[in-house]
Amino acid sequence: MAAGTAPEASLSHLPNADGSATFAYAGYTVVGAVNGPIEVQRRDELPEEAVVDVISTLRQIILVNNFPRTLIQVILQVTTAPENEYVNTKVVQASSNLPILPALLQTAVLSLLSAAVPLTATLTSTSLAILADGGSRNIVVDPSPREIETSQSFHVFSFTSHDELVLAQSEGIFTMKEWDDGYTLAHRQCCPTGNVDDGDTLMDDDGPAGADLKHFTRSVLEEKIASDLYWK
Repeated sequence: MAAGTAPEASLSHLPNADGSATFAYAGYTVVGAVNGPIEVQRRDELPEEAVVDVISTLRQIILVNNFPRTLIQVILQVTTAPENEYVNTKVVQASSNLPILPALLQTAVLSLLSAAVPLTATLTSTSLAILADGGSRNIVVDPSPREIETSQSFHVFSFTSHDELVLAQSEGIFTMKEWDDGYTLAHRQCCPTGNVDDGDTLMDDDGPAGADLKHFTRSVLEEKIASDLYWK
């Protein structure tokens, strides 16, 4: 699956996993697999809920109390990453792994849905870069590697399908006004039906509006359900 301008995904294509997904967007392609609930080692066992063996953010949306003394294992593998031909390779290798986080989270959620693991909500994530342009600042949604390397700051936001913020990570130099503007733009992208009090006027958006990943996740799941019902 090639990563294009629009997000792409396929579900349940790995035969030896309880659930699986491949997600491609913004230059990244990530393959995910979920196994569980399965037996967990006694030293890691939680008496009243399931262990989630991946990113702690996922514990906030999985109904872990439904599966005490078990393990839900999420495996993610990055198969494609965008290249930045304008930046020295050593600089790229030394840069943060934060830009890949939205693709990892989106793949994990799709894999959990494929495995029919009960969730309280789904997640959508987006990344933003704040670029310095003379005396002004421009926010770019889903920035390119070149834009990330030359940005003043870089931000990742994740929201639940209930429009609740569950993750916010930032790097670089920025003001609270710039962070608030980034949050508002991220909320508009991840929660297109939600209402946010804009407050001050947003800085100019110098990039694309980004994909509606909330609708995308719903449509991918609907296609899988329709396909499963067709074969039945």
